Amino acid sequence: RLVRPDAILATNTSYLDPDAIAEAVPHPERVLGLHFFSPANIMRLVEVVRCDKTTLEVLATGLAVAKKLGKLPVVSGVCEGFIGNRIFSAYRREAEFLVEDGALPQEIDKAMEDFGMAMGPFAVFDLAGLEIAWARRKRQAATRDPAERYVEIADRLCEAGRFGQKSGKGWYVYPDGKRTVDPEVTSLIEGSRAAKGIQPRGIDAGEIVSRLLAAMAAEGDALLAEGIAQRASDIDLVMINGYGFPAHKGGPMFAAGRS
Repeated sequence: RLVRPDAILATNTSYLDPDAIAEAVPHPERVLGLHFFSPANIMRLVEVVRCDKTTLEVLATGLAVAKKLGKLPVVSGVCEGFIGNRIFSAYRREAEFLVEDGALPQEIDKAMEDFGMAMGPFAVFDLAGLEIAWARRKRQAATRDPAERYVEIADRLCEAGRFGQKSGKGWYVYPDGKRTVDPEVTSLIEGSRAAKGIQPRGIDAGEIVSRLLAAMAAEGDALLAEGIAQRASDIDLVMINGYGFPAHKGGPMFAAGRS
């Protein structure tokens, strides 16, 4: 009623299920995802999401549109977070495990920035806004395996209204816009460890980098096994162009010897 019968419908969603969107229209074969990375006027990366019923012609059109806009398109299948956000979620989880095990956010950020990342993970979380991942975790809470390790520190930050730079405080505080360690966060971390009976240990930069790279590569392996990503190099392109992974390191899959 609203568009031509042959119109292609593209969603820019980051986390909603494009297959569910497709099933709500008369011609699901004409639906795909075009996930532009923010800020879209600067970021080149676009995930072109192939839904279950998307035709090859529609997929090819999506790729052509992205290229015509001067973007770098990478094809992804449908899953929670597509390629990039799913890898980044694994990265976030491992970063939080490191905090619970004994490292501090500023130590983890320094290790990853020294490795070559544009920003460390906790600086990125604060920049993006902690409430986004929090909403996703709450949405998944009902289906989460109770035996699965879960770190609640980020939830406590959000409950305290610490949503990152936009609220002036998150994992860090930002007096005059400058990223600054907050003793309140350190105290919260220590309290969370104590409540779980975790004895923190010293974790050096080498272990931090190794564990975070391994987490990304393992999630990349799963994406390949599930057919969400077509090749390891596609994952590397996404992480370099969308998440600040150092290009000279080749991407997480290349760094792990996967491509």
